[in-house]
Amino acid sequence: MPDHVEVLGSGAAGAVPDVVVLDARVQCEAGDVAGALADATQRVAAALDAVGEHGVHAADRRTTGLAVSTRWDRDGRGVVGYTASQTVRLVVRDRERVGALIEALAGAAGDAFGLDGVTLEVAEPAPLLERARAAAFEDARAKAEQYASLAGRSLGPVLRVTEQPERGIPVPRFAAAKAAVDGGAGMPVEAGESTVTTTVTVRFSLR
Repeated sequence: MPDHVEVLGSGAAGAVPDVVVLDARVQCEAGDVAGALADATQRVAAALDAVGEHGVHAADRRTTGLAVSTRWDRDGRGVVGYTASQTVRLVVRDRERVGALIEALAGAAGDAFGLDGVTLEVAEPAPLLERARAAAFEDARAKAEQYASLAGRSLGPVLRVTEQPERGIPVPRFAAAKAAVDGGAGMPVEAGESTVTTTVTVRFSLR
């Protein structure tokens, strides 16, 4: 094997998220299964009509869960009713609509409405990963050049490149809010920054 130096390089690239993902829930109770399901179905339909009026297209609406559970008395012996719930995921591509959209959902579904999560994402993370890879490779080259210089040598061609895949994925970081967006109805959504990181191992030959 030729003389070589092998180093680890890391790189990151960030961008302000441009989509907001809402995980919403409608949960209804009734004395029988049919009643709970009917109430939940009606409220979900009203909620979806509301989000459609606020610019969320059908392709950005997805049902993620549907469940019916039994409610028991305190002793756990007698059935006192049933709970029907449905969860949906909504992709909002205009952050300025988020606050008004949440209020519209609450208005349509009433007290049955619940919000399980709000996530900010970058719609197209691939360019971020490309920038992170370039930064990681340059970091590795800079380290290798320093080691070669310390050894009184110079770098030759690259012999091997290995990416660490577990770190080459989008990692949202909601640190200092760089862009506070008023949702239009008094509910601010702070964009922060979404960062992609990756690590690469590069082996250079030594001249």
